[in-house]
Amino acid sequence: MKLPQPRQPHTFDLHGLNGISDQTLEMHVKLYEGYVQSTNKLRAQLFSIIEDEKVDQEEMPIYSELTRRLGFEYNGMVLHEYYFSNLKRGAQAKPKPHGSFAQIAEDSFGSFNIWKTDFSSVGKMRGVGWAICYLDPASGVVSNHWVSLHEHGNIAGYVPLLVMDVWEHAYLLDYKPSERSDYIEAFFSNVDWKMVEERMDLGVPTLS
Repeated sequence: MKLPQPRQPHTFDLHGLNGISDQTLEMHVKLYEGYVQSTNKLRAQLFSIIEDEKVDQEEMPIYSELTRRLGFEYNGMVLHEYYFSNLKRGAQAKPKPHGSFAQIAEDSFGSFNIWKTDFSSVGKMRGVGWAICYLDPASGVVSNHWVSLHEHGNIAGYVPLLVMDVWEHAYLLDYKPSERSDYIEAFFSNVDWKMVEERMDLGVPTLS
């Protein structure tokens, strides 16, 4: 039995963003690469336990702790990939007025601006975590959620459309902790709405 190939970190061309410095992004990408390395290490450690096709009673405590830690590291890796890939320089602050995301935000919240108010407010909540706009594939409705510690609060079966990191490392070199709202506005000025809409295509409603 052979361990599957380790994950390789993605590369992101993100220099020159509006309001988010290259220095912040360089530090942030290094942090992301650490999540990739930790994910690979944990998967290898878990594989060494299960490769004999059983988990012995004496192995269960370490197996359990490694598995719990994998949830943190794996989600940390994946959420950063969503975050970095929904940013680009030269972006528009809003999606196209009659585009698919603007329409689904309006259908779900009454208007794009109300949706943005909700998403931004999720991001301003006290504590560190993630603000994520999800699509419910069953209903075609979007909703905004707070995810803390990477693995706590993700919605089963929903498709992440827009992911915003609001851990302090995402903005502390550029903004004071009390200026998180300024970071959030900078984030919106760099959103790749085309990527958001491509993610929507993965969650086409399956029920009427």
